[in-house]
Amino acid sequence: MRLSVIGCGYLGAVHAAAMASIGHEVVGIDVDERKIASLSRGEAPFFEPGLQEILTEGIASGRLTFTTDMAAARGAKVHFVGVGTPQQKDGYAADLTYVNAAIDGLLPFLSAGDIVAGKSTVPVGTAAGLAPRVEKTGAVLVWNPEFLREGWAVQDTIDPDRLVVGIGDTGRADVDPAAVLREVYHPSVAKGTPFIVTDLATAELVKVAANAFLATKISFINAMAEIAEVTGADVTQLADAIGHDARIGRRFLGAGIGFGGGCLPKDIRAFSARAEELGRGESVAFLREIDAINLRRRDRAVDLVVDALGGSVFKKNVTVLGAAFKPHSDDIRDSPALDVAVRLHGLGAWVTITDPAALENARRQHPQLNYVEDRDEAIRGADALILVTEWDEYRRQLSPDHASTLTEGRIVVDGRNGLDAGAWRAAGWTYYGMGRP
Repeated sequence: MRLSVIGCGYLGAVHAAAMASIGHEVVGIDVDERKIASLSRGEAPFFEPGLQEILTEGIASGRLTFTTDMAAARGAKVHFVGVGTPQQKDGYAADLTYVNAAIDGLLPFLSAGDIVAGKSTVPVGTAAGLAPRVEKTGAVLVWNPEFLREGWAVQDTIDPDRLVVGIGDTGRADVDPAAVLREVYHPSVAKGTPFIVTDLATAELVKVAANAFLATKISFINAMAEIAEVTGADVTQLADAIGHDARIGRRFLGAGIGFGGGCLPKDIRAFSARAEELGRGESVAFLREIDAINLRRRDRAVDLVVDALGGSVFKKNVTVLGAAFKPHSDDIRDSPALDVAVRLHGLGAWVTITDPAALENARRQHPQLNYVEDRDEAIRGADALILVTEWDEYRRQLSPDHASTLTEGRIVVDGRNGLDAGAWRAAGWTYYGMGRP
C-alpha cells in the first residue's frame, strides 16, 4: 500500500521507516528542509536504536522517500499525521498549530476514499473538529494514537502491544477504515495483536489516559520516597513488597528523580487544561499534584548533592552521569538530568556532564556546562558523582572499585536507585539514594 507520513520528527520518521520495513511504499513529508535532507541521505536525525538500519534499508529498497513537497502525498491510500503538539508558551494547553497546518496543507491532495489517520497526541475533541474539513474532500478521518517508548520506538511500531483506531460516524458504506488499517498493520494483526476499534473521542483519550496513569504510578512511588526519607524506610523494599500484588505490579515503581521527555510532562498538563475547558477540571485535578511531586524530586536530588558536600557546592567538581531524559535516547526535552546539572551550576559548582548519545543536543541548549564524552575522563577528579540517566554504562558497567581509581572523591548520589548501594559503600563511597536510608 502507498502511504504518506506528514511530519518527520521523532514519531513520523520512525513510523515512516517502520512502515517501509514491513513492505509499504512510504513518502515522508516535512517542512524542515535540513531534516528532510538528512533523512533522504539515510541519516537518522536523532538517536533511536534500530532506526538507522531500517531507514537505510528502506531508502535502498526504493520503498521509502522523503520530501518537503506536500503534493507527494497525492495517490497515497492512507495519510498519517504525526506532527508535534507542544505545550503552549502561555499555558498548559496543547498547541495545535502544527496539526491544523498539516491538515490544511494535505487537503488539496486528498482523493475520495483516502484515509487520514491522526497519530499526534491531541486534546479530546480535536478529531471531531477536524473531520468535517477532511470529509469535504471525500476522504475519511480516523485517529490512530501511537504508544511509543523512546529507546524502543522501532520495536513498538513494528510489533505494538495494541492497535487503537478511532472512527467517526461517517455514514458511508464505500469506505471501511478499520479494514484498511488492518491491512496497513497486517503483520501485527496476523499475529493476534489486539486491534481495538473505538469512536474518535475514545481513541484520543486512550493516549492521554495511558500517559496520565503511567505518570501517576511514577509519582506515587516518588511520593512514598518522600515519606521514606523522613521515617528511615527504604522505598526500594517498599516497591518490591507492593509490586508482588498482581493488581499493582512492580514495573514503573522505581523511585528516583522522576520523569521528563517530550510526552509525559506536557501531556498530563494538556490533559488537565482540556478537562478545565470541558468543565471537568476536578476529575483530573490530581494530575497537578502528580506534576508537582515529579518536579520536587529534582529539588531533592540537588539537595542531596549539596548536603553531601557539606552544605555548599561552590567550586566543587560534580560529575553528572547522563544528559538524556532516559537511556537509549538523545532526547533532552524536559530532561531531569539537565535540570539538575543547571541548578548545580547555578549554585557555583563546576559541573561536568557525560552521556553516550545526548551530549551534542545538551551542549547546544546549555553551552555553559562542561561536556566530556569519555565516562572515565568525566569522573576523574570529581568531588561527587550523581547518576541521573539509567544508561548501562553507569548502572552496570561502572564498578565502584574502578571509580575509586579515577577520583579521591567518595560521594555518589543515586538519582535513579539503580546502583548497588552495598557494593559502593563497601568500596569506601558515601552512597545517597532517593528514598533510601
